[in-house]
This record gives sequence, structure tokens and C-alpha cells, in this order.
Amino acid sequence: MDKLKRIACIIGVVLILSMYLITLISAIFYKKGLENLFMASAWCTIVVPVFIYAMLLIARVLSPKDNQHQK
Repeated sequence: MDKLKRIACIIGVVLILSMYLITLISAIFYKKGLENLFMASAWCTIVVPVFIYAMLLIARVLSPKDNQHQK
């Protein structure tokens, strides 16, 4: 289970970093057609980490208390 959590964490970090990179690139190379890409990537940069944090909180609340002390 720890290996699965580690893989999910690495995938999440890569996705968040790629969203930051897309936002930066679309802001630097601003053209008339890219304003929607910039707004979408800026929105995702804020909303996706909030959703991930909310899912972690929900998983922590819903998990049984007995499994928290096991390794």
C-alpha cells in the first residue's frame, strides 16, 4: 500500500508541476488565442491541489482508527 501511495504522490507532483509550467509558458508567450489556455491552467493550478487536499481529508476521516498505528 505504501508503494501505491508513493506512486500516486509522484504522479500528483508531476501533474501539479506541469500545470505550473503550462501556466507560465502561456503567460510568457501570450497570443490572442491562448487566453483561454492561460485561464484554464491558472484555474486548474488552484483548484486541483484543493481537491487533492479535500480528498485526503475525507480519506483520513473515513479510514478506520485501527489502521492508523499499523505500518
